[in-house]
Amino acid sequence: MYRLFFQLVFKRMDPERAHHLAFRWIRLAARVPVLRTLAAAVLAPRYTQLRTEALGLRMHGPFGLAAGFDKNAVAVDGMAMLGFDHVEIGTVTGEAQPGNPKRRLFRLVPDRALINRMGFNNEGSAAVAARLAARRPVFRTTVGVNIGKTKAVPEADAVADYVKSTERLAAHADYLVVNVSSPNTPGLRNLQATEALRPLLTAVREAADRTVTGRRVPLLVKIAPDLADDDIDAVADLAVELGLDGIIATNTTVARDGLGLTSAPSLVEETGGLSGAPLKARSLEVLSRLYARVGSRITLVGVGGVETAEDAWQRILAGATLVQGYSAFIYEGPFYARAIHKGLAARLAASPHATLAEAVGAQTRKAAQ
Repeated sequence: MYRLFFQLVFKRMDPERAHHLAFRWIRLAARVPVLRTLAAAVLAPRYTQLRTEALGLRMHGPFGLAAGFDKNAVAVDGMAMLGFDHVEIGTVTGEAQPGNPKRRLFRLVPDRALINRMGFNNEGSAAVAARLAARRPVFRTTVGVNIGKTKAVPEADAVADYVKSTERLAAHADYLVVNVSSPNTPGLRNLQATEALRPLLTAVREAADRTVTGRRVPLLVKIAPDLADDDIDAVADLAVELGLDGIIATNTTVARDGLGLTSAPSLVEETGGLSGAPLKARSLEVLSRLYARVGSRITLVGVGGVETAEDAWQRILAGATLVQGYSAFIYEGPFYARAIHKGLAARLAASPHATLAEAVGAQTRKAAQ
């Protein structure tokens, strides 16, 4: 049903306009008590065998919504209603910004992919913090907050900009993510270099601890799939050294060659980050490399090309405790998370693993023997 609707309606619309329209429907549904209860009963069934503990948090399951969909924390309950076990909002910057000029979002339908150059369009950390503070949850879900650099802030002042967002948002975050891997903010990916990343993560950690004294806010970093293997190892080692809680692998890619893209060249050549199915293999490769390096010392989150339950299962076997999706949600629609959960439960039951936690990293460990 949804795929037919996508072909007849959404495919014919500008992607950003379609996003806002669908987003509005989700928000409206979540505001109607009877409708949201019925929707959650259908779309968010719970599987006790998928219950997950990660980052010191208990979740209904391992599958969440990646950052980028709900930039301003306006639909957390709506996304929980659709079955996502955690919702990562953002990317939020220190100051509000409009993002890059439109058009800035493109569908590569034959490739089940997206290209975006949104440029961290958001209302800013003060507004998002106020919204999160006023939120009265309808559904229990884990809320991650993804923060990035304000475009107008010079690279030399990036640490102060991240600290500002941390001081405003940490109290409202179940976990906090430092995004240094979007390709759409000039100079941002330079912060992935360990000599720049070390002082940044240290400052954010100190700011979170200074701001929130009653608990420890888990801190993660999100990395790009375009890092060289040596740089992936360096980030992994730094994360362990600094006592980081996790790494999210991966963000979008600027690569186009070698991905088997079949969409029109005019679309493929659009600048921005590519996400979706073509990213699947590289994201899985980065995740496996990270797990081989850090093992269970920190939590890994697998994202990038997760379309099916099998994709999510392969992320878990590679080393991910948590898995996220975004682009496939655009193509699969409201039953996306339900299908992932149902398929994961079936795969766990058919596996030799007694629990989901036992399955984490099993394939990577086996390959290393």
